[in-house]
Amino acid sequence: MHQPEKYSQAEYFSSLPAEERQRVLEGLTEEEAEELLWDWRFWARPKQLPPPGEWSTWVLRAGRGFGKTRSGAGWVHERAMAWPSRWIALCARTPSDARDYMIEGPGGLLKNTPPSARPSYEPTKKRLTWPNGSWATIYSDDEPDQLRGYSGDTAWLDEFAKFRNPEDVWDNLQFGMREASNDRPRRLITTTPRPIPILIRLEKLPTTVVVTGTSHENKANLDASWYKDTISAYEGTRIGRQEIMAEILDDVPGALWTRGMLDKAFMPLSAPLPDMSRVVVAVDPSGTKGDGHGDSVGIVVAGLGVDGLGYVLADRTCNLSPSQWARRAVEAYRDFAADRIVAERNFGGGMVEGLIRTVDPRVSYKDVNASRGKVQRAEPVAALYEQNRVFHVGGFPELEDQLCAFAPDGYMGQGSPDRADACVWALTELMVEKRAPEAASRTARVN
Repeated sequence: MHQPEKYSQAEYFSSLPAEERQRVLEGLTEEEAEELLWDWRFWARPKQLPPPGEWSTWVLRAGRGFGKTRSGAGWVHERAMAWPSRWIALCARTPSDARDYMIEGPGGLLKNTPPSARPSYEPTKKRLTWPNGSWATIYSDDEPDQLRGYSGDTAWLDEFAKFRNPEDVWDNLQFGMREASNDRPRRLITTTPRPIPILIRLEKLPTTVVVTGTSHENKANLDASWYKDTISAYEGTRIGRQEIMAEILDDVPGALWTRGMLDKAFMPLSAPLPDMSRVVVAVDPSGTKGDGHGDSVGIVVAGLGVDGLGYVLADRTCNLSPSQWARRAVEAYRDFAADRIVAERNFGGGMVEGLIRTVDPRVSYKDVNASRGKVQRAEPVAALYEQNRVFHVGGFPELEDQLCAFAPDGYMGQGSPDRADACVWALTELMVEKRAPEAASRTARVN
């Protein structure tokens, strides 16, 4: 994955003292100033420019408002002007999408190419033609067989993850990417992510370069109220992770938790919380040294509201030494005025309690034993989510990834489900094992 620097030449220039900027601008001729105005490489952030190397496919997977379409238009124009009579394929979900976004839109080709080199657009022919004889043809996802007649070396596929027939479009396109020119055949995919198999597969190819970006990276060029009113409303949600942070979120077949379930469980930090009848800190020890290698120690805080619902309040999971993670667990206990720390004793027997009491001997502590497998322990907790009885106060992306990797046959994720195990222990203590409340009602604080 190629992740270049974040600032454009224009941004660096704007950071110079006013006197120096003025001196540089006054030194430009009228023609040079005009050229700079249309110079995409001056205005583009490095992530928006084609990466170096002998790649065949460049995947620009980024959030809404990142500037993906502007990147595609800049790249296509450069390719068109670099080699006379180059044939380019513009692939969109529909012909109207190609027209509205790739060609006529704010980031499209017609608004962002200099008048002297601007292509002419013939909508009836679905064609653009540059002054040097290069041309581009619009192809539609609705009719992937149209690509059978294409023979070129440059293709731009916009919002590829939205295609209904992405496999057919891609397969037909590959047979047409065969013309020799001053550069190898190249493809650009600009898209917000969805977990479609072909996109996941293409990103893993050795000839693919993946560049990712978020909606926040283009903030200087977009309306501030859009970020305040729209983007902030989706921060921490599944749709926000996909559409803002550009993460590919996939569900494991038969998983105990799904992304949809966790979407329903999301509760904004700004939402009012009920008083908590109980709060616990659950610890899932790893048995490793905490030197940055091996599994982490899961530390999750959860509460049982007076409304009978469960609330995951914090994820303090860490990869620290035993004394350090014990201190972190006790800090969470104090921060949330918890009633108890519960910890699995399978790793090290009484070692966990000893570590906790070394930090604070007054802590209310309870050992829990893993007499059943992870999936069996998780099933009743997953059922609580299905019944809409558990909420996540704020987003916990890493915890949620682990929960969604629990399948009937076992845990399908990478490493150990440390966060998920701690979450299961906490909610089991609060909601699965019925006990009378041990503490007076209090208002939970969220960190």
